[in-house]
Amino acid sequence: MTDPDTMTGPPSAARRAAEGGLHGFSGPGADQVPALVRAAAPYATAVTLAVARGDRTAVHCHGRTALDGEPCTPETVYELGSVTKTFTALLLAVMTARGEVALDDPLQRHLPADWCPPDVRRGGPIRLLHLATHTSGLPKLPPGLLATALPSWARNPYAGFDDRRLRAGVARTSVRHAPGTRYGYSNYGVGLLGRLLAEAGGTGYAELLADRLCRPLGLRTATCSPDAPHRATGHRRGRPIPPWLIPGLPGAGAVRAGGADVLRFLRAHLSPEEGELGHALRDVQRPWLRLSRSGDRIGLVWNLRRTPDGRDLYFHSGATRGFTVVVGFCPQTATAVAALTNTGPALDGRFVQSAYDTLKQLAKPAN
Repeated sequence: MTDPDTMTGPPSAARRAAEGGLHGFSGPGADQVPALVRAAAPYATAVTLAVARGDRTAVHCHGRTALDGEPCTPETVYELGSVTKTFTALLLAVMTARGEVALDDPLQRHLPADWCPPDVRRGGPIRLLHLATHTSGLPKLPPGLLATALPSWARNPYAGFDDRRLRAGVARTSVRHAPGTRYGYSNYGVGLLGRLLAEAGGTGYAELLADRLCRPLGLRTATCSPDAPHRATGHRRGRPIPPWLIPGLPGAGAVRAGGADVLRFLRAHLSPEEGELGHALRDVQRPWLRLSRSGDRIGLVWNLRRTPDGRDLYFHSGATRGFTVVVGFCPQTATAVAALTNTGPALDGRFVQSAYDTLKQLAKPAN
């Protein structure tokens, strides 16, 4: 896998770009950069669009890491928010391929020995597959989180929810419907999955990520550390905010990375090699259920949408209070797209929609 080309645009703030237009980009995805920058305005100072189309790649970088920061580059690190869940899903698939865990393992098998499992009142047990497909019956957030979140809700709501509070929350959890019977998106579920995988691996989530994914895939900037070098500053309504912290549920939203590395991660899904990692990259793309309302399917964390002409679009979005990210890929056209910006999501979702439209456009078959 070759490294993406470096395509760096003018280092102006997003608001100025939206008003004055953009120039200087080339390579796949260049035409889509202005729309993404406008969608991120007026509060973002940095926008990165990383694209692969077949053998052609480009990382388009616009703006600065902060209003008075350094120019954005392919190594500028963004908080990925819930895109972290796709890393956790791949960790699950890798550890399954290595025989360390199994998709049908009950949750209790990998809980720390002194933790009490959730109370499953109907059906059961909760299995690792349920956690990775949002069918566990767990609520979106663990019990006890809101009490610690409210004082810092606008900036860092998960910062006070640590492993000790997660343990207490698991013991207080009641599952209201039978695991595997109903879809319900859950930060709690995938965050708990990351904790169980770390327990099975005998290490912390960050160390597991580095050992099983980052090194094998050559991801140099991907990390859970809030002190990562070359990081962009997050913004909420135009004001800089501190780095995102999520100590109790890192598998749900702690990963951050540069645009070039996110593209490497996505491209690995397009052409899996042989071996355990290749098997895992194929396994996360396997559809496990279909959503009744949208018709979308769910792989291991990944959302899968079939286009009218038969292409498969895998996608996931993520956000923290200061960042918004959308990633996706299409195996049939060997297309991968990552759109990242350093401002929290707008209420109208315009950056997310613009990024998804970019994926749909770039994933069309060549004329």
